[in-house]
Amino acid sequence: MIVHLLVLSALAASALAAVRIVKGPTHADRVVALDILLAAGVALCVAASLATSRTVFLDVGIGLALVGFVATIGWARLIDRAARDDAREAPR
Repeated sequence: MIVHLLVLSALAASALAAVRIVKGPTHADRVVALDILLAAGVALCVAASLATSRTVFLDVGIGLALVGFVATIGWARLIDRAARDDAREAPR
């Protein structure tokens, strides 16, 4: 029962995040939506681990979380750098 609820919640979060990726007015909105998709992927890994009683899915979830964290930091730095470059080039 808990596995079904976890899967449904992850799919609902993925659907909402997909809408924000397409519609999101700023780059930061899109990065947060990608982070939500990664969190939903981790939740699906946990659900697979609970459903099959195999711990290998937890290892996959941990790896996905680490990659997602590094990617989010990278995207945030890229957006910040672009904003600073735009501020420098703006006419005064």
